[in-house]
Amino acid sequence: MSLSRPLRLLLLALLALPGILLLFHALSWRPAPREAAPLACSGQVPQLQPGQALKVMTWNVQYLAGKGYVFWYDLPGGDGPDDRPSAADLAITLGEVVRVLRDEQPDLVLLQELHDGARASDHQDQLALLQARLVGLYPCASQAFYWKARFVPHPRILGSVGMKLATLSRFQIARAERLQLPQLPSDPWQRPFQLKRALLVSHLPIRGGSELVAINTHFDAFAQGHDTMQRQVQMTDGLLRQLQASGAPWLLGGDLNLLPPGQYRQLPAEQRGWYAADSELQALAARYPMIPSLDQVNGGQQRRWYTHYPNDPTASGPDRTLDYLFHSPRLTRLSSAVRQHDTQGISDHLPVIGRFFLPNLD
Repeated sequence: MSLSRPLRLLLLALLALPGILLLFHALSWRPAPREAAPLACSGQVPQLQPGQALKVMTWNVQYLAGKGYVFWYDLPGGDGPDDRPSAADLAITLGEVVRVLRDEQPDLVLLQELHDGARASDHQDQLALLQARLVGLYPCASQAFYWKARFVPHPRILGSVGMKLATLSRFQIARAERLQLPQLPSDPWQRPFQLKRALLVSHLPIRGGSELVAINTHFDAFAQGHDTMQRQVQMTDGLLRQLQASGAPWLLGGDLNLLPPGQYRQLPAEQRGWYAADSELQALAARYPMIPSLDQVNGGQQRRWYTHYPNDPTASGPDRTLDYLFHSPRLTRLSSAVRQHDTQGISDHLPVIGRFFLPNLD
């Protein structure tokens, strides 16, 4: 008795399924919920000193793509025309990021969206490229991937991906770890290839026995309709509460993809779908000192504190705040700024800068 065509196709699919699952397993990346993060320090690196001033910058550098593109994920419909930047633009933007870092000379730099091994950026290790150009300015660096796969079968990607957080420091980092953030819900076929957002936690010794804990992160985007953003905020808040209880001074910086309370209704209606009307950021903003502050982002000079310039043809300049530095009350804030005047052509995000006094141990 011969099998019908539909039944033959079903049997073939069932026979192929184990091979497909093995292939997905081989191509995907499965980090542990908590693991040591790669850390490298070169030469004799000084420790932080009690009572010293510390300049900190956080910056999403958009994998050195520059601002000449509207990528496929930049529009609400996922139909932007561009898939990747040119090699020439990658080189130009690398030089621009180096220029800003050399000019600002922050002591601690929290970078997001650095590519490593991604087809879209010619498989560059962008952290290594930055370090080579900065020539020892930051002898310590920790890093953590939050997207990694040998091949992503999305029609606008069709190749390898690799994206990571990197923390650069002029001062000693003793240890670093990667903490997995809650993930967006997805089906079993998509889950192996989706971004796995994380906290990169770096521990910087302070002479005398204390330490500064620097947390670098990039929360999810396009997450409305789920509670992912709330859960990522809750996990981060849980870590900050632990640090508060321990008495250790800390900093948290990154692209949180969350509007400050009060900015939602200032956005064009077509841009609001990516955010909650009542921002999940409120839980952190109400509890910890923040740069920019709520007064700054909602005051008469709020444009000075916009940090995001969307890759959307309808946007003519920075129009919202998504990037922040939160800090322990034990750190005394000296100054804060968003560097806007010469960075709007480098990335779709602008660098946020804060200067602090570390606490004395008395």
